Amino acid sequence: MKRYDCMKLLAARLKDELVILSLGASVDEWYNAAPHMREASLFQQQLGCVTPQAFGLAAGLPHRRIVSLDTDGGMMFNLGILATLGNEQPKNLFVVVWDNECYQSIGGPPTHTAFGRVDIAAIARGAGVENAYTARTLEEFEAHCEAGLKADVPYVVVAKVAGTVQPDIKRKHSDGREDKYIFVRHVEATEGIVIMGPSEHN
Repeated sequence: MKRYDCMKLLAARLKDELVILSLGASVDEWYNAAPHMREASLFQQQLGCVTPQAFGLAAGLPHRRIVSLDTDGGMMFNLGILATLGNEQPKNLFVVVWDNECYQSIGGPPTHTAFGRVDIAAIARGAGVENAYTARTLEEFEAHCEAGLKADVPYVVVAKVAGTVQPDIKRKHSDGREDKYIFVRHVEATEGIVIMGPSEHN
């Protein structure tokens, strides 16, 4: 299945959630698939940091649903986050792992999941995340989105997707610093809090 098709199915279910996503082509795909979530989405530039950052948001905003859009390559960089989720059991965190079995943004060398032995969902279950599954069809993925967005325990779905990028996708017209402020101001406005106030120099 195609990652972009999965994104559109997920996006149709989102309204008030906050989304953390991985770097690479999936960023532009997400902003096209979910334009209504633009201000509520932030991409993380370091592999291994997407789900940890999402977990931090989930812990800090326990009343709000947080969605992590991670990757197989990113998750392999920080498997320890699965043990953290297993121990801490956040009730408001839904994790999607786009598993295309390659490091797409650097030319496509294979990740560990490409060889038929490494199963991220099984690793998550072994780390204490009981609701961890693999989806291979759009129907399976959509069913897990419905369940994961309602769950009161951490929920992980590993989506087996093709190693291709949606053609003719519109690039986002912003850099990482601007994206950070867009996201923070959205959280401030929707939560009625101040995260980044005026500095002492202005």
